[in-house]
Amino acid sequence: MTLSKHDKQRGLLLWFRLAHFYHQSVRASNEHLAAYNLSIAQFDVLVQIGAHQPITQQELAHKLVVSKGNITQLIRKLEDRELITRRQEWKTKYITLTEQGTHLYQKVVPRQEQFQASQFQALSKEEQMQLLELLTKLQKQEDV
Repeated sequence: MTLSKHDKQRGLLLWFRLAHFYHQSVRASNEHLAAYNLSIAQFDVLVQIGAHQPITQQELAHKLVVSKGNITQLIRKLEDRELITRRQEWKTKYITLTEQGTHLYQKVVPRQEQFQASQFQALSKEEQMQLLELLTKLQKQEDV
């Protein structure tokens, strides 16, 4: 399929706007999570462990789509803060939240959900649903 000059320009503009919004959102989320001494990556780990515990280190890496090296570094930082624990059963490492980690999870997740939702307030509920459908459609195209 050959694209016209206008199709290419529109595609580039769409990509640019989407990338700009994403980077702006990541920056704002990092600032919001800094109050809890968390990065977005650490927050993602906390959420996945809290939602699926006990979870293996391999399952966690798969859910977060990161390498084993990256997940090990993230886990170690949260472990150093006594937010998670790892226990070894033969060759498998299981990860769970500590009491302190559970407390932080219960505190930060609802606040981050509220913060993220607020980033889409410029759109009506219908527009938010349409955007979600369109992004899902684009993602499915990539998965093919």
